[in-house]
Amino acid sequence: MGIYSLITGRRGPSGFGSSTTAEEVTQGIDATHLTAIITGGTGGIGMETARVMAKRGVHVVIGARNMGGAENAKAEILRQNTNARVTLLHLDLSSFKSIRAFVRDFHALHLPLNLLINNAGVMFCPYQLSEDGIELQFATNHIGHFLLTNLLLDTMKITAKTSGVEGRILNLSSIAHIYTYKEGIKFDSINDICCYSDKRAYGQSKLANILHANELSRQLQEEVVNITVNSVHPGLILTNLFQHTALLMRFLKFFSFYLWKNIPQGAATTCYVALHPNLKGVTGKYYADCNEVTTSKLARDETLAQKLWEFSVKLINSVSKKNYLGYEDTIY
Repeated sequence: MGIYSLITGRRGPSGFGSSTTAEEVTQGIDATHLTAIITGGTGGIGMETARVMAKRGVHVVIGARNMGGAENAKAEILRQNTNARVTLLHLDLSSFKSIRAFVRDFHALHLPLNLLINNAGVMFCPYQLSEDGIELQFATNHIGHFLLTNLLLDTMKITAKTSGVEGRILNLSSIAHIYTYKEGIKFDSINDICCYSDKRAYGQSKLANILHANELSRQLQEEVVNITVNSVHPGLILTNLFQHTALLMRFLKFFSFYLWKNIPQGAATTCYVALHPNLKGVTGKYYADCNEVTTSKLARDETLAQKLWEFSVKLINSVSKKNYLGYEDTIY
């Protein structure tokens, strides 16, 4: 799947391509037995993912920082489908405290969990630290989802075992994972302001999404757990994710319109990997335009993936011990 396929919409081995929509890739799928958490499902491709999944019968739990936006998204989904099952819970992925509260709130619902779609993110932010003292793009895009996934993993394992239905975890990455710092992940200077690049910091976080998915996939395979973990690149879609570079992106889109997707097309790969029966048992892969593609060399580095895992655990535990002593001090 290359530039030609992207421009022409030519379908790949999966039977789908860049012009395929989320509704098309899920046509005929009955997912009424599934429960999914979607982070950032209040707008753009996240909301479209939630809408289409609800249309196929999934009980969708949206984790949202902006609850007003979440209520509007839910109202729109229900307007189009009065039978949709949509639950809203507050979630700020840049805050460990909020992530833990979200997990408590979800567990209080006593729901199973089949699908976890780590969709939310920030992009090209000016340098700033999260409330836990971590560079914001790395904190939100990687560390927040890493912690969330770990805290929900036991529930997913139980659901997969008791239901006999394969669980699926998706990390939304990006082609931008190839544009990162030279070493891939700046382990020794993750919060260093002097050499901060908003573009490379974003690429670093998207590389981390793939490495996280690959390492978790490896661990679950070793445990012989019926859960798959994959990464996806949704494509170029002009959404609120570009809020810090909106004018520049509109200018670039004018000259490269043939490379951009609309929102229904942008949500297609996520919905395909989350729901399509052809992906049963497929794990540790990276998808774009609903087809498996090759990542960068760094993203395929197993040693780097394991190092990132260990670094992430230590970072979360050090912050948790300092800020939340007495409540879930560590993630293990």
